[in-house]
Amino acid sequence: MFARFFRIAGLCLLPISVAMAAPGDRPVEHHAASGAGILQLVNAVDVALQDNPGLAAMRARAAAAAAVPEQAAVLPDPRLQLNAVNLPMDTFSLSQEGMTQLQVAVVQALPFPGKLALRERAAEFESAAAHDEVGEMRLQLERDVRSLWWNLYYLDRALEILQRNRQLLRQLVEVAQTKYRVGQGLQQDVLLAQLELSRLHDQEIALLGSRRSEEARLNALLNRPASQPIRLPDMVPATLLEPADEQRLQAQALQNRPLLAARQNVIEAARSRLDLARKERSPDFSLGARYGRRVGDNPDGSARADFASIMFSMNMPIFTRQRQDSAIDQRGSQLQQQRYNLDEARLRVSREVSRVLADYRAAREQARLLKTGILPQARQTVASMLAAYQVDKVDFLNVVRVQIMLFNYETRYWNAISRANQAQAALQAAVGLSFDDHVAAVPLSSRIESDVLPEEAPHE
Repeated sequence: MFARFFRIAGLCLLPISVAMAAPGDRPVEHHAASGAGILQLVNAVDVALQDNPGLAAMRARAAAAAAVPEQAAVLPDPRLQLNAVNLPMDTFSLSQEGMTQLQVAVVQALPFPGKLALRERAAEFESAAAHDEVGEMRLQLERDVRSLWWNLYYLDRALEILQRNRQLLRQLVEVAQTKYRVGQGLQQDVLLAQLELSRLHDQEIALLGSRRSEEARLNALLNRPASQPIRLPDMVPATLLEPADEQRLQAQALQNRPLLAARQNVIEAARSRLDLARKERSPDFSLGARYGRRVGDNPDGSARADFASIMFSMNMPIFTRQRQDSAIDQRGSQLQQQRYNLDEARLRVSREVSRVLADYRAAREQARLLKTGILPQARQTVASMLAAYQVDKVDFLNVVRVQIMLFNYETRYWNAISRANQAQAALQAAVGLSFDDHVAAVPLSSRIESDVLPEEAPHE
């Protein structure tokens, strides 16, 4: 019985001893795909940015938009005319009548000066907006990949903690059964421990279900089969940073966020469309040249001369109130709509920065509190309870209760680490900077590595 007790005490101290082990020393748990390669966070992001079909579609859309300005700046294609003019209906002879001609003409439409430039300008701004939307989607995709990866990492840690606690409870069941057989314990202690084992199994089922769901979601972002197994590293170098003040982050978000740049470019495109609508009050022109070939001779026996013509025409915008003025009102309303869209986007970005910053600070402080305060106290309590239980100073219920409490705190610790890293990814995206940029540019400063290094984590 005492040997079992020492095994239990060793399990209680296992979080400390395992934390000092190298990553390769830890066995692969059943929830991890042992045959799959380890998916590092940076590799997951790279694969998503390269293979995600949604991002590829946005890039193709931007490439299509980039080809429009050059088209908009070119004059309309000239028109070629081939005419047979003034043919006599009785003979259809080309030489019978002097006015019979075979004509060839070229006509070029000439928009009023400034219209082509405005069309090109509007298309350029729309192309720039499409490019910015690619940047915005890239940020959101990177944020989602990092968030799912860290959630999977938390679920793996939670499953490992659960398995360790199951092993401990099994040892407690053995101790309770031994004490019951020698008349020093109660049968209800054995039943209670078995009940807690069943509860752990129920939690494991829920955790495994969540992991499979998150695994499928991450595979979708990576453009891989939903059922493809994902294995994460046992330890990752993680550092939670002290963020800069919110005002500075808000200013940087307004400067760097691609969403806002896209909205601004859409406004400029709408303004160019409004200027173009005003230009439509001015007429467009058409310039052409015609050559007429005549066959036959004049009455004096001389050959009939060919004809040459120059043509100039223009449209007459006389229904301006029904057409051009209405178009101006339409474009003006569209410009105002885009201005409102920009204002709404700015408010949304500001709200997003404030929200994810608050989430990050809360999760970071919770992880700090759990690591430096609650978990050490909980471990001491468990060790003390086990020692007291061995000499019948506390009952079995309290021993199980404090062990479950430690299990919950360890799980909450890794949940806080996961939420903090997810919030950090969301903050980076909200500010408008990729993780390829230097982290200080967020700006984030004052690294506090001791808060989250996995080597010092409670259950590792």
